[in-house]
Amino acid sequence: MDGHDSDDPKQNTTDMTVFVQNLLQQMQTRFQAMSESIVTKIDEMGNRIDELEESIKDLKAEMGPEDSPSPVPLSKTSPDEDKPEEASDIPTA
Repeated sequence: MDGHDSDDPKQNTTDMTVFVQNLLQQMQTRFQAMSESIVTKIDEMGNRIDELEESIKDLKAEMGPEDSPSPVPLSKTSPDEDKPEEASDIPTA
């Protein structure tokens, strides 16, 4: 053989090592980018939750104390509930 055959395994090993290192670096870069994106989205969700909690707190303050009666009685929420006799006027087949 021509003497280059003994160098080919070393060159192939070096090439493979460089390739794997580059691949691992790319994976690490992508993983870091995804991690940062996830952390950013979690922070945004946390901010939204804080805003929702503040809105709920404001709505509770507008409603007044919890012990006060509701402005609309619960039994009067549906006008159909006050007229049960109208349901019997519907002819049946």
